[in-house]
Amino acid sequence: MRTAMYLDANATEPLRPEARAAVLAAMEATGNPSSVHAAGRRARRILEDSREALAARFGGRPGDLVFTSGGTEADALAIRGLGAGRRLIVGATEHDAVRAAADGADVLPVDARGVADLTALAALLDGGPPALVCLMLANNETGTIQPVAEAAALCRRHGALLHVDAVQAAGRVATSLAALGPHSLAVSSHKLGGPMGAGALLLAPEVSTVAPLIAGGGQERGRRGGTPPLPAIAGFAAAAVAAGEVADLAPLRDAIEAVATACGAIMCGGDAPRLANTTCLALPGVRADAQVIALDLDGIAVSAGAACSSGKVTASHVLAAMGLGALAGQAIRVSLPWNATTAHVAAFARTYPRMAERLRQALAPRAA
Repeated sequence: MRTAMYLDANATEPLRPEARAAVLAAMEATGNPSSVHAAGRRARRILEDSREALAARFGGRPGDLVFTSGGTEADALAIRGLGAGRRLIVGATEHDAVRAAADGADVLPVDARGVADLTALAALLDGGPPALVCLMLANNETGTIQPVAEAAALCRRHGALLHVDAVQAAGRVATSLAALGPHSLAVSSHKLGGPMGAGALLLAPEVSTVAPLIAGGGQERGRRGGTPPLPAIAGFAAAAVAAGEVADLAPLRDAIEAVATACGAIMCGGDAPRLANTTCLALPGVRADAQVIALDLDGIAVSAGAACSSGKVTASHVLAAMGLGALAGQAIRVSLPWNATTAHVAAFARTYPRMAERLRQALAPRAA
């Protein structure tokens, strides 16, 4: 029986053993963290220990970390909470979670590598009303790393706020609210190898009060109502700590790129600083969905762009913003999981050339 090879870590990482153990341990805690009796206090200790671990991991203060259901909610909480009364400026390659929450925003362009144009950002900030700028730390499709620290300094000089979606970056590249300097930073459990259902928004001290999206019983210092999902949060914290020990996946990524480019694939954003686990490969003339399906039938799991579009495969707005034209609908994303090995590369090397040749033949005009 063929062994499936999972190369779609940017959609969700495999669960880390440390996270699994933490989830199971937290499931034994019967109490509600808001209860004052002994069982509630034990649950509260798990919650606050997790908060402290995550704050330390991502350069924030425990009291300024708000637990959410995931990265999408964390982005929306930042944009709607911090953006009220402000002009919104959003990077052209941001995740749909940010673009949807900031509908109608001014667009910050990127260059052909997918890197934000900070000269354009300065022009957008000059002379206008106070703004909230949204700039992701690392792109989910190409892995391109954005100049967030420079953007944060620019925003502060202009009296603007900066929100950073660090969902794909966390655990893969240095990610610290304090070191990078934005006003808020979103992270997500399942992108780190934790369980789904937990995320967090870290707030800078000067903006630690934010209006909630979900009102309730005063949880999270009134910034997010609802009983916290304790097992998911405990697994989130354990995964974040474990992710600090991740191996360098760049050699495996580079080997995959060598296989694909030898078959005529084009690397998208390959000249930019990027995540070590991520590559975006366009096969000219071959639709992305056909590639994804063909590889899946051969036991290789990849994706076409983001995995958050309800199963739809459409031309990538990220690649379109980079000026790649038709290639925006012909690119797949290969993202190595934290536990990737040379076996993943070997499986890709066996399968990709065969897939490329078969699909090209199917597209070739038939002889008269």
